[in-house]
Amino acid sequence: MSLQHCPLFPLSAHLLPGGNMALRIFEPRYIRMVKEACANNSGFVVCMLDAQGDKNNNQHIYKIGTYAEVIDFELLEDGLLGIKVAGLSSVEVKDITTESDGLRVGECHTMESWQCDIPAEQISPMVEKLHEIFERYPELHSLYAQPEFDNPYWVLMRWLELLPVDARQKQYFLAQQDCTALFNYLSALV
Repeated sequence: MSLQHCPLFPLSAHLLPGGNMALRIFEPRYIRMVKEACANNSGFVVCMLDAQGDKNNNQHIYKIGTYAEVIDFELLEDGLLGIKVAGLSSVEVKDITTESDGLRVGECHTMESWQCDIPAEQISPMVEKLHEIFERYPELHSLYAQPEFDNPYWVLMRWLELLPVDARQKQYFLAQQDCTALFNYLSALV
């Protein structure tokens, strides 16, 4: 599937397929993006920021992002728009342009989903530690009505979101199109 000309939402926090995230929207360009996504029953692409990239030439956005849709919204106490988004699929972002209000738009193409056939006994230490993190941080746990702790792909994506590693490293793992490199990396950490 090809997603032509999707709005881009660059963030320092990371959202990956299967993940949920709560966001506070206050810039006019992103308010417009959310309104259009809701009105058109579509979404936008959450992108990772490249601190070394040139912002004027739109080189500050890494090429692998996550197509996301708004699943809930509310007006927050401070008057800002609060939304909850769900990451649906990885996309490759190309040909980024900037609209008059500063909203960036790119040509986005859906990437194939990872193959991730890891036996339960091999991934169980990661599942246990992720359970502990969800219990320790109720704000994280509250994002998921039904966490998929029995799904190795979901578990690895949540770890990749949460790991305090450079976005370049995360992009490397996402580009592999396979969970082996990430699983081996996490196995050494957990």
